[in-house]
Amino acid sequence: MIRVDITGAGAFGSALAIALARAGREVTLWARDAEQAEAMTRTRRVARLPQVTLPEDVVVTADPDALTAQTRLLAVPMQALSGHVTAVPAPAGTALVACCKGLDLATGQGPTAVIRKNCPDAAPAILTGPSFAADIARGLPTALTLATPEAAHAKVLQRALSTDVLRVYRTSDTVGAELGGALKNVVAIAAGLVIGAGLGESARAALMTRGFVEMQRFALAMGARSDTLLGLSGFGDMVLTATSTQSRNFLFGKALGAGEDLPQGLTVEGRATAAAVAQLAAEHGLDMPICTMVSAVLDETLTLREAMERLLSRDLREE
Repeated sequence: MIRVDITGAGAFGSALAIALARAGREVTLWARDAEQAEAMTRTRRVARLPQVTLPEDVVVTADPDALTAQTRLLAVPMQALSGHVTAVPAPAGTALVACCKGLDLATGQGPTAVIRKNCPDAAPAILTGPSFAADIARGLPTALTLATPEAAHAKVLQRALSTDVLRVYRTSDTVGAELGGALKNVVAIAAGLVIGAGLGESARAALMTRGFVEMQRFALAMGARSDTLLGLSGFGDMVLTATSTQSRNFLFGKALGAGEDLPQGLTVEGRATAAAVAQLAAEHGLDMPICTMVSAVLDETLTLREAMERLLSRDLREE
């Protein structure tokens, strides 16, 4: 029997628990709040996934001592990851698989570097790619990328996390996988701004295309492989996140562009990522106009109109 622990009982962590339990895995789902764990155990319901039921054999707990599997999925927000792996330690040798997307605002590091820094005895990895929690929970076909530098763990994790409808590809390029998943959220916010401001689908297509160029430029400068950005964790995830109304980052940008009240209670990883990317781009002398303008709009250094004017007035050049 393959055993998997999942920390973080929000939408994505719960969706993974449902998918893996259906495939015969022995799953323990950890919730930070004891009352939430008790309610989920009793009702078998997930607040953010109202259309599905948690399988009876998924153990929901708030006790960190109940986490004993050699594979642990960390379904917590990027900005909470550092504190989480410190507060909920894992035994030496545990494969810690981050399921968040973004860069740590304090350090500019991606998930595997954060894990390695705080848990030097763990085997770090990241699970990323174009996926919505609701689709995974409903059993709809989904493909993801598993990135880990630990060759001995890669195939074992790939088999443990793959099901009949959840297809997991593997790569050793953690930098590329992490940055694809992080940067696409910034592009998704920008796409939302374009649609919210009424600029049209043609403008969104142009924005996504030039945004992907920036994603590649940044990732390659940070040591990623170009082919990784062309895969699920880069291009695939950007297409999904920048075009679907299920995307939290897109909805956030759309509301901001339309001058509407911003969504409450949603984790929008692209906000912190935009600031981190703008800072790193400046430090490395990288030309990242879209990401930089998104950051400036979010911190109110520029208005949306001023940002658009600056982007459209840039010197003409070859593509």
